[in-house]
Amino acid sequence: MNDDLQYQIALTLLPGIGDISGKKFVHYCGNASAIFQETRKSLEKITGMRETSIEAICKPKEYLKRAEEEIEFCEKNDIRPLFFLDSDYPRRLLQCDDSPMMLYYKGKANLNANRVVAIVGTRNITEYGKENCNQLVEDLIDDNVLIVSGLAYGVDTCAHKAALKNDIPTVGVMGCGLQQVYPSANKKLANDMLERGGVLTECMSGTQPDRENFPRRNRIIAGMADAVVVIESAMKGGSLITADLANSYSRDVFAYPGRVMDIYSQGCNYLIRTNRAHLMESVLNLRYVMRWDSESKVEKQTALFREFTDEERLIMDCFGSNAVVSLDDIIVNSELPTTKIAALLLNLEFDGVLMAMPGKRYQKC
Repeated sequence: MNDDLQYQIALTLLPGIGDISGKKFVHYCGNASAIFQETRKSLEKITGMRETSIEAICKPKEYLKRAEEEIEFCEKNDIRPLFFLDSDYPRRLLQCDDSPMMLYYKGKANLNANRVVAIVGTRNITEYGKENCNQLVEDLIDDNVLIVSGLAYGVDTCAHKAALKNDIPTVGVMGCGLQQVYPSANKKLANDMLERGGVLTECMSGTQPDRENFPRRNRIIAGMADAVVVIESAMKGGSLITADLANSYSRDVFAYPGRVMDIYSQGCNYLIRTNRAHLMESVLNLRYVMRWDSESKVEKQTALFREFTDEERLIMDCFGSNAVVSLDDIIVNSELPTTKIAALLLNLEFDGVLMAMPGKRYQKC
């Protein structure tokens, strides 16, 4: 737990501050604790800062106390709070303006896996839906993916179980705090997922699975993924919300077609008919649209022709199994002069090995 964590959590509790404005304030002030150290006069000069927020920042005792309680809960239950500037925070979510400032994660899966596929659909899954879901997940064994879903009944449960069966890491995004699993019938499934996958939420402990939490949960599922696959869906429901969110985030959406009279194929057929989703018949459609086959060839060519110098290797070793690493970590772990690191990072960027990200962080391409 870092020194700024209490202030990071407290920031998410302040009235009048949402995910979009909160992230802007952090960038403006430097970090979360710096916001609480600003004078009232300085706070009044920050564009978008409301009077209710200023009052709370100037009298933060109750918010800091609640944040301290949350930290204790996380430590007791082996939960990792992930602030949006942390290296383990899902980097794809950073591309979404309304992504959560803070996430709470329990598990072992890499949330920044090279390929992330979200699988969603109706709670009333049919045999047709189960067959398509199970076959898709089985066919993804060799694609090095992380499978994300919502841990709900139906398609979500089928996707998570199929991932476990095929030894594919899978993460369930929840619409409540990690003090419980919802639905309770999936408690064993959630526990089984912790070894290779995990459970994730933006909700603090004690948050109940209230109806309004689930559309917000769906934006995390859509934002974390490279591709969203809708297995089955009626004309109304969370799956179509997730598909719309994915389209707004410029994610690729896929949908399995079904018979025109089948209720739980109508949503999928609508997405395909209105060009909101690619037609999904097999994993080959996914690979083709996502260009995974050609991507693998490029990776092999890069590995074949790009040789690293000893100093570049020190930089690359800082990443380990992580896809994103902060500049501070590179400076500390490489033990190279700062001016030398800057030049090396620039060269690696030019060669397409690394990509610079907001917050002085670097991502492996």
